[in-house]
Amino acid sequence: MKENFGKHAGEPVWRNGFRLSRGQLPGQWRDWLLDRSSLTLRLQRACPGSFRVEVVSQRMEPPLLSEARALHRPPQELALVRQVRLRCDEQPWVFARTVIPLPSLRGGLRQLALLGNRPLGSVLFADPTMHRSAVEVARVGRGKRLFALALAGTDAAAHRKAQEIWGRRSVFTLRGQPLLVSEFFLPDLTQRPPCAAPR
Repeated sequence: MKENFGKHAGEPVWRNGFRLSRGQLPGQWRDWLLDRSSLTLRLQRACPGSFRVEVVSQRMEPPLLSEARALHRPPQELALVRQVRLRCDEQPWVFARTVIPLPSLRGGLRQLALLGNRPLGSVLFADPTMHRSAVEVARVGRGKRLFALALAGTDAAAHRKAQEIWGRRSVFTLRGQPLLVSEFFLPDLTQRPPCAAPR
């Protein structure tokens, strides 16, 4: 089957984060990128003020080509795509994109479509059936679609100054059903000291 590469041109290259050398990952992001604990909980611990989830969009649409491949789904198959910003005191720290294939929304997992402004991490890490794949990381440069999506809600000056952002992604499996979570770390997060991963 011929895939629509034009639509997906310019996607980042995802690599297994634990197979990269220390020098291949930026120092200020390495710990955040490779941490396998709950990012939501870690951000809440690091935020000295008010932490909240801002829902940017949630709709049925075809995922990006690399997302469909990671989920082993046909490239043009619709999925529920949820995009949010995780904010501390209104500063956007993380842009997150979740792709949920329609078969994964059946039965008890229908709640994933009804999260609203509740963090997805609170559901994922509370489920005893949850399994997480290896963490993949990617550098996203200026001019790429995901770069524009991620920085759309940031301060204009920070947006102009940023030349790249780093992201990570994993396939989470709940009750045997997969979903893909990608998280992109935004410039405002570097203004806070790193917080140790929760134990």
